Amino acid sequence: MKGRVQVQQVRPSVDCGRYAAKAIAGDDVVVGADVFREGHDKVAAAIRYRGPDDAGWHESPMRLDVNDRFYGAFPVDRVGAWRYQVVGWTDHYASWVDGLVKKHAAGRTDLDVDLEEGARLLERRNSPRPAKAALAETVALLRSDAPLSDKVAAAAAPGLLALLARHPERTDATVGKPELPLWVDREAARFSAWYEMFPRSEGATATRGGTFSEAAKRLPAIAEMGFDVVYLPPIHPIGRTHRKGPNNTLTPGEHDPGVPWAIGSADGGHTAVHPDLGTIDDFDEFVAEAGRHDLEVALDFAIQCSPDHPWVSEHPEWFKKRADGSIQFAENPPKQYQDIYPIDFDTADIDGLRAELSKSVLDFWIGHGVKIFRVDNPHTKAIPFWEWLIAAIRLEHPDVLFLAEAFTRPKMMQTLGKVGFSQSYTYFAWRNTKAELTEYLTELAHTDMADYYRPNFWPNTPDILTEFLQTGGRPAFKLRLVLAALLSPSYGIYSGYELAENVAVRPGSEEYLDSEKYQHRPRNWDDPGSLAPWIARVNRIRRTHTAFRRLTNLWFHSIDNDALLAFSKVAPGRTDAVLVVVNLDAHSAQAGETWLDLWQLGLEHAGPFEAHDLLADTTYVWNGPANYVRLHPHVEPAHVLRLRAL
Repeated sequence: MKGRVQVQQVRPSVDCGRYAAKAIAGDDVVVGADVFREGHDKVAAAIRYRGPDDAGWHESPMRLDVNDRFYGAFPVDRVGAWRYQVVGWTDHYASWVDGLVKKHAAGRTDLDVDLEEGARLLERRNSPRPAKAALAETVALLRSDAPLSDKVAAAAAPGLLALLARHPERTDATVGKPELPLWVDREAARFSAWYEMFPRSEGATATRGGTFSEAAKRLPAIAEMGFDVVYLPPIHPIGRTHRKGPNNTLTPGEHDPGVPWAIGSADGGHTAVHPDLGTIDDFDEFVAEAGRHDLEVALDFAIQCSPDHPWVSEHPEWFKKRADGSIQFAENPPKQYQDIYPIDFDTADIDGLRAELSKSVLDFWIGHGVKIFRVDNPHTKAIPFWEWLIAAIRLEHPDVLFLAEAFTRPKMMQTLGKVGFSQSYTYFAWRNTKAELTEYLTELAHTDMADYYRPNFWPNTPDILTEFLQTGGRPAFKLRLVLAALLSPSYGIYSGYELAENVAVRPGSEEYLDSEKYQHRPRNWDDPGSLAPWIARVNRIRRTHTAFRRLTNLWFHSIDNDALLAFSKVAPGRTDAVLVVVNLDAHSAQAGETWLDLWQLGLEHAGPFEAHDLLADTTYVWNGPANYVRLHPHVEPAHVLRLRAL
């Protein structure tokens, strides 16, 4: 009878296999499943998996944990689409030997029939010749005149059981359905540090913006701070119609540059470079210079147009018309974006639109060295479009990554992660208290979201200057960066963060005064108060300690002060354990006593242990779970402690 063995609750599995779970090349992907059958017979299980272009299945064993839950892992060694299943079967020999051992332990001696049944189970095994010979030796012993205890010991010998596990008998195997998809990315999809810059502000004057060649001079300093990705807002021509002036006014001056997201003019659209920045050759040199500093360039992908974009006249069917015949501009009431036309994804020419965006636009920039795209407001575009587009790009460019810039409803943000976005913006900027951070990070790291949703923490963006940063001064900028950089494997900051820019356009607003979205903003990068050296130290800690390259190893520890947050990350194999304690109060010193889960840190059997502060380069000797901590935000807002048994 087929289906006697049940295979249920396989994880990772995103919406029962509707979407692909995510992993990184080099990972061991842990798979869990409930595998059981009726009665008392033992069952066994294994993972079947195959990678891109594999001709057949590979297999990895699973082991019983508790409550019929089996776990195993399989390695993924390259980028692309993988598939896996769990197969379960009755382990007839294990069932037999379990009964034999129990009967013998109970003092039974009438076990001749039992021994013969075991011998026949071994004889029917279809095994390679060397294994067959070893099994034959055990069969002979079971039928011999040897003492019963010797026979039982031989039947249950670990070496024999291991041999049988390598050559299992699967007379009633059940294969879990369906095959489950897994998408494997390069490491930058999970671990990266982003720096957002407006190239037009570098070298800008009152009458002109900066160029790519001037912006390239900033790249060594960005690399020195330890960033991996330099992200550029749109670099395309900007429309003149309804151009915005400083602080979002509708009265721009002659030299006001407009909003980069108002894409398109007579100079071109999404595949053109703003002439003030230079040429496409200048952009190529910028990308090459970034590469010389181990920086990867990410480009904004904004599916919208200014009224002057060539698409408006060439493809009017791609835009939504109002009752008076005019094209609907973008709105998020009460905000109005008169300089931007959104695309209508209900257009009858959806095939033409898809071809333009994938082959004409994305392929163009991929051809110029861009392998990361930050997607602007993806939650306002059709979900089926994103699922199609990401799959289409992956067919030819599996190493391309997409970051979803979506601050919207949780279900929408989660679905964007499911359909293939490599990383996602989060609510981190507005999670300030210990309770808020603990609850949110637990959701991201330890629920099903961890199978498909990769967070990228940004303490600020050109659109987001939180009240906490406005009122907390330099300590607020330091503590929020420590949280972003060390809680999440991926994080980013917007240019000017290192200068603690914190002036809002008006009280109650999260908009910057003199926002760089509307004007050039040259800065004094040589400011002696710059946080750049400190940021470099934090990023160096991230890179040096492999524990920070994952999210699922995050663990919160108790500390008896709600203004203090204590968490740890431990590398696989417990080779690297780091404890972080952060003062969440940007204004006052806070003290408290930890109560550490030493077993989680690999220190459960240790006596005194060393706690070396990687930020301050000081060392403490701690003993046991209870340890006193005091942090003053104007000195250092955090301890980042590498823990090591003495």
